[in-house]
Amino acid sequence: MLGLRRRQFIRLLGGSAAWPLVAHAQQRERMRRIGVLLPATADDPQRQVWFGAFLQGLAQSDWIIDRNVQIDTRWATANVDAVRRHAAELAALAPDVILASGASAVGPLLQATRTVPIVFAAVADPVGAGFVNSLAQPGGNATGFMAFEYSISGKWLELLKQIAPSVTRVAVLRDSSITSGIGQFGVIQAMAPLLMVEVSHVNCTTLPRSSARS
Repeated sequence: MLGLRRRQFIRLLGGSAAWPLVAHAQQRERMRRIGVLLPATADDPQRQVWFGAFLQGLAQSDWIIDRNVQIDTRWATANVDAVRRHAAELAALAPDVILASGASAVGPLLQATRTVPIVFAAVADPVGAGFVNSLAQPGGNATGFMAFEYSISGKWLELLKQIAPSVTRVAVLRDSSITSGIGQFGVIQAMAPLLMVEVSHVNCTTLPRSSARS
């Protein structure tokens, strides 16, 4: 009888020791939700590669779709109204985080939510576009990766001067309605006196795709 009780006690003790491990595993497997907003069509080859790399990175970090993470993807095309609509849809789902590609997706998302965390990629000038307060301290609910560092804009001017040393006046074509180039143009302006070049900007407007001519 004593031996039976002893065996029961050992089994009970072993089961009790396993409880924290089971609870930890259940907590670890809590389903997370990620929203993805892509301003392209679902058959866009470049975006498909980009999205595939994202899914591969999740898998390598042990985030398995339908096991511990759910992905809500919106292929919003390049239409402004469609991007805004899909941005609002994703924000309404209240995911743990939203991944956005490009400035055209980040802007509508920030209009739709100021609480859901947003991670962006391939944005040229997040400060100039008003997505973050500064590169060092983004603030707000958005952060991410720039397409390239601002100083490369000054390198463009340096390269032009090396190719044509006699150049003293340079015009920079930019669309004033697109705020993502403010920081880049600022670097060009700062570099111009060092290269003894006078820089001026020429405003241009991007034509709608249907109006563009080859």
